[in-house]
Amino acid sequence: MSLDPQTDEAYALVELQDLDLRLLRHAATLKAMPEERKLETIALARKKVAGELTKIVGRRKDLEIEIGDVEGDLAHYREVTDRVQAEAATRQQDYREVRDLEAQLTSLAKRIEKCEFTLKGLRADLEKLLTAERNANLTLARVDQEREATQAAFDRSSSDVKAQIRTLAAERDATAKRITPEVMARYEQARRRFKGLAVETLKGNVPSVCRVKLQPSSFSDLMHGPVVTECPYCRRMLVTVEPFSQKDEG
Repeated sequence: MSLDPQTDEAYALVELQDLDLRLLRHAATLKAMPEERKLETIALARKKVAGELTKIVGRRKDLEIEIGDVEGDLAHYREVTDRVQAEAATRQQDYREVRDLEAQLTSLAKRIEKCEFTLKGLRADLEKLLTAERNANLTLARVDQEREATQAAFDRSSSDVKAQIRTLAAERDATAKRITPEVMARYEQARRRFKGLAVETLKGNVPSVCRVKLQPSSFSDLMHGPVVTECPYCRRMLVTVEPFSQKDEG
């Protein structure tokens, strides 16, 4: 049966909502699968471990820089000590020079001792961080293995639902092409506002969703207006032409 463009668009609008509701149900089915919930839990766990690992690596790099600085100071103090001792061995010193030399060497020895003590603590801290980094990487690897296994199980158990979603999505694309951009924009806005139930049809003089009986004057106005209009009560999009099933029954 050949339809005028406005009627065909009205039927397409009803079909589009049906397809969208079916897509929502399939999406909810996927969301409710135990593997899907487990994947969400794994993703949160991975994010937490990855965040801790980033902090550990940052602290480890800072500590390595600090250790490098202290090692540089230690090498410098040892070099100065060797040089002072070498210079002292090549010439005679009087009492004052010997006293100054001893004071200088004592000061250098204290600095060397302080550097060595500091390095011992820093290297111990670095070893702890390296251990923590290794453990975090091992945990991350285990989480990734679990994610891959869970994803594989999810792909197997959800294959039928995903196939139906692909089929419905293709049908939706074809149906949407029968609707003008202006009406499509109205539909998308109403779909967001009414959580999927954007379009209703008339069953006699009663809209199919809000079910508020139309007054005779309102009903008459709607039946003499555009086939895609707005419900005066709930403000959903209202298709006033009879669905195919009702026309066939007539």
